[in-house]
Amino acid sequence: MKAIANFVLFGFLLLKLSACSWQPPLSGTIQLDDSDWNQVVYLVAPANWKAAASSYVGTVLDSAQIDENGQFAFEQMPAAQEPVLWQLAVQRQGERFLNRLDNEVPALSNYMPLVWQDGYQEAITASISRFQESFQFIDPNPQNALLVELRDLRLAAHTLHLGAEEDQSEHALLEEEEAMLAYQKSLMQFAATSEHLLPSLVAVRWASIEGYYERFPELIVRQAERWQVEVPDHPWVQQLANAADRKKMPVLLGDQIPDYPMPLLGGDTVRLNTLLGERLTLLDLWASWCGPCRVQNKEYLVPLWEEYAEAGFQILGYGLEASERAWLRAIEADGVQKWPHASDLMGDDSPLFDQLRISTIPANFLLDAEGKVVAKNLHGEALVDFIRDYLRE
Repeated sequence: MKAIANFVLFGFLLLKLSACSWQPPLSGTIQLDDSDWNQVVYLVAPANWKAAASSYVGTVLDSAQIDENGQFAFEQMPAAQEPVLWQLAVQRQGERFLNRLDNEVPALSNYMPLVWQDGYQEAITASISRFQESFQFIDPNPQNALLVELRDLRLAAHTLHLGAEEDQSEHALLEEEEAMLAYQKSLMQFAATSEHLLPSLVAVRWASIEGYYERFPELIVRQAERWQVEVPDHPWVQQLANAADRKKMPVLLGDQIPDYPMPLLGGDTVRLNTLLGERLTLLDLWASWCGPCRVQNKEYLVPLWEEYAEAGFQILGYGLEASERAWLRAIEADGVQKWPHASDLMGDDSPLFDQLRISTIPANFLLDAEGKVVAKNLHGEALVDFIRDYLRE
């Protein structure tokens, strides 16, 4: 009996020790530095890849109360036999939609993505008022460590490229677009080098929450083709591949430009390929109402034409115009009569834009003597440098 009693006592102590050492699968401490926030952490699941990082579309799987010491715990997580991407979010008091995700300023974003799978255990710390910026995993798994690295990159890139005060001048608008592209490319570079699928796909989503890839289609196509080889059956890879279908993307680097019938200013319609320069052609897509386009005309295209026209350089202008009068007036005012100009005078319904699969100006394609795209959407000094170097070869 004594032996049995000792065994029972030993078992009781073992169970007690196990209970003391048990930790919830997901827990943490939130610094309550702003009383305007609900003391609740929400676990939000995106339904698909496009829903990742998107506001108001995720499903709230669970919630955990933050106590007066800032501690919270999810004592049981939903089942996930394979790695999944979920999001932890906090919400302001009075917020009706518990799946609201704020992306306007990354430093103030109210959520953080995490990768989860059955058997994982994660502990986190964060400040409730700057949730994403302050979020840290304690001893994270490799994929969540990558998400923190991506978050840091996103914050730094946003501060570097998009942190300046808004300026609506014609020069500043183009500079702002170039800054946005630099920000997006930094995130796409992370996606290209990440060895894990889900952090890579978060980087692609953060590069454009709106799903607008017109300015960097080659990068998203490259991601889709990569993951189709590595993880072809993952549903998010299939969704990415659909979004990055080459047939939907703008004409890519290395593609042949469509041999479009150009309705020229003088009344003739001439195939684009017959207007190509001997060595290099700039197909410039602009409009009389586009301020940054007009700046490019006067400050860069006219000097480039004057310097390189005799070296086999051609410019073809295509106006996204509805008014012939406004178009002609802009051509004269900018002094760009020297090279061919075309327009269908159909405004935003331009058939050429449909063939190029683009919608934004200023835009351009640099074409070799056979009409192959060798560069795209270069402006200002970047355009000058490319043309100079290309014609120097």
